[in-house]
Amino acid sequence: MARSRKSANSFVERHGLWTADQARMAADVEREIKKNKIEVVRFSFADQHGVLRGKTLLASEAAAAMRSGVTMTTTLLAKDTSHRTVYPVFTPGGGFSMEEMQGGGDFVMVADPSTFHALPWAENTGWMLCDIYFSNGKPVPFSTRARCKDALVTLGKAGFDFMAGLEVEFHLFKLEDPRLGPSHATWPPEAPEVSLLTQGYQYLTETRFDMIDPAVAILRRGIAALGLPLRSVELELGPSQVEFTFRPLMGLAAADTMILFRSAVKQIARRNGYLASFMCRPAFPNAMSSGWHLHQSLIETKSKRNAFAFDHPDVLSTVGKYYLGGLLSHARAAAAFTTPTINGYKRYRAYSLAPDRAIWARDNRGVMMRVLGQPGDASTHLENRVGEPAANPYLYIASQIYAGLDGIALRLDPGPSADTPYEHAAALLPKSLGEALTALRADDVFRAGFGAAFVDYYAHIKDAELERFKKESVEQADITPWEQKEYLDLF
Repeated sequence: MARSRKSANSFVERHGLWTADQARMAADVEREIKKNKIEVVRFSFADQHGVLRGKTLLASEAAAAMRSGVTMTTTLLAKDTSHRTVYPVFTPGGGFSMEEMQGGGDFVMVADPSTFHALPWAENTGWMLCDIYFSNGKPVPFSTRARCKDALVTLGKAGFDFMAGLEVEFHLFKLEDPRLGPSHATWPPEAPEVSLLTQGYQYLTETRFDMIDPAVAILRRGIAALGLPLRSVELELGPSQVEFTFRPLMGLAAADTMILFRSAVKQIARRNGYLASFMCRPAFPNAMSSGWHLHQSLIETKSKRNAFAFDHPDVLSTVGKYYLGGLLSHARAAAAFTTPTINGYKRYRAYSLAPDRAIWARDNRGVMMRVLGQPGDASTHLENRVGEPAANPYLYIASQIYAGLDGIALRLDPGPSADTPYEHAAALLPKSLGEALTALRADDVFRAGFGAAFVDYYAHIKDAELERFKKESVEQADITPWEQKEYLDLF
């Protein structure tokens, strides 16, 4: 670990929390703040739901704060999607059997200097993603970014790096009424009123894209100015629905990019009179579900070759087949991470371009796992079509790694290609979040990979979400007002 000449007694120095590269990057960030006349810096961490939380400091304080850390209350780690604290934090151990979580005390955000960005939509504003630690320097075990790092380390020990491409659908509406009257400030607040930018159903047509382009262009320019590797901007099938795709990224960068992308889109849209929502299926007439398709492959650490590529009609290598077998075997338990909201399970419908069972095929959009590539193609990879755009990317990616590694270790056969996906006999994906959580709790691979304590923690928070939903909702087959209030503006 690097020793900072400026902060020998800082929190980072005392606990050895930065590498030498991070220490050098911190100095670069200081220079960039001065050069670009940054006035404030946002320090943020991704919570258990993949929602950014943080504090904004004056630029004059940022250099010291990078090294001393920024304190936050531990109750943030105990909240469900309504921002309600669902653990008894004022009891012994805070409901976690952990002294550090008792009484709503502090934890510390430590900036990762490699994530610094100047925000093009917010004047003279910088932003940094943080890792989180208790005040005694111990890592917070509920950090989802840390859990993803752990999975990547485990993958590295097996001789591989993780490569991922992001393909993200979301809705973009015109904001008509933000519902800011006092009577709208319920908990959670009333969902904003919106109108459509397109009527939909003209998938990838030029005229429909041009209708939405004035709004999309604002987002596109903001994302490009951030330096995120945007690849395409596309018109989706549903009303006011679009898709952004990104060039492949290695390891943690894919998850960090998704976190920043989602936050950036929502902020840029709101500042310009729009509402961007990554809620899977909003409660509007004729709305279509949005998905997050995660393209993935393993790269051999030593040779830098794609471990899935195979110069054979089968296309997918033996390692790739076993990895695929693991993803299918653990699909029901992984759904708690890939589809973490109550609303997301309403996307799993037969004959809908969304999966409803754990199957694979070559280039077939009705399956859960799509194999893409040609014999000997260095870009051969898998596309998991199961995820919803509200998923926490750190948990989504980590779940893929642990499931895939188990498939490799056990040499799991993925079975035959399901060329008629909605008629193929296979394990059905969970019909509800509750069903997914039951599968997660029973999955020994995820309990070993994420840690049993983390799985139980995560499931407890999602249980609280489910209980509130059940109290307010009678008919669960349709999109309920509860879901609209809970998810439309949060994600």
